[in-house]
Amino acid sequence: MQRRHILRTGAAATAATALGLGTSSTAASAVEQMRGRTRELRVHTVLFDAVEEQDFAGPIEVLGTLADADKRRIKQSFVTADGPRTVRTSSGMHIDVRDPWAPEDADVLLVPGGGYGKGSGVDDEIKRGVLPRALAKAERPGLIMGGICTGVMVMSAAKITRGRPCTTHFAAREDLAKEGGKLTYGRVVDDGDLITCGGVTSGLDLALWLAERLYGPETALRSEMILEYERRGTVWRAKS
Repeated sequence: MQRRHILRTGAAATAATALGLGTSSTAASAVEQMRGRTRELRVHTVLFDAVEEQDFAGPIEVLGTLADADKRRIKQSFVTADGPRTVRTSSGMHIDVRDPWAPEDADVLLVPGGGYGKGSGVDDEIKRGVLPRALAKAERPGLIMGGICTGVMVMSAAKITRGRPCTTHFAAREDLAKEGGKLTYGRVVDDGDLITCGGVTSGLDLALWLAERLYGPETALRSEMILEYERRGTVWRAKS
């Protein structure tokens, strides 16, 4: 068993006791029924050259705690708009992306950022146009699209944020508003099937909010305790 898994499961047991959730199969079953979601959650994280590591690593780690310690059925995949290939991150690491571009098979599609301004990964992707066009075609009922930090600007280039409440890194907020987004000052902005967040570390907060929205506050709090990370800022949520 992996050391990280041991740490997660041990922390999960401690967190469950602290939250008063217990460990009996009857209690676990009742909580699962209350939260409603039992089928596998399919999460695709979009990568591109010069993508920012923290932007995508934060959500992956949060969702990983749900899969490992909370026994949620979550399948995470890396994808690129170009299909399987090797991606070079902003720090020069190489990641082999093996899964195909298939947003029709995803429940959640996450778009991390990669710097901002001339010569950045985000700037290159917007100019190249392949990813914005692919994202525009990916929109459909039932798909939650999440923009992390300046990844929101790639979504803006795809016209996904136009007329909708959204946020991004402070360096790009003015441009987001100029391109038609309804700039909203929250750490995380939830407009139903579009969730955005501002700041490099805000991907953690977006993922924890997604955990709460899909599985309930106890599940999100347990993940916080496992990661020893306390959520920052506010979540702005559109009225249902």
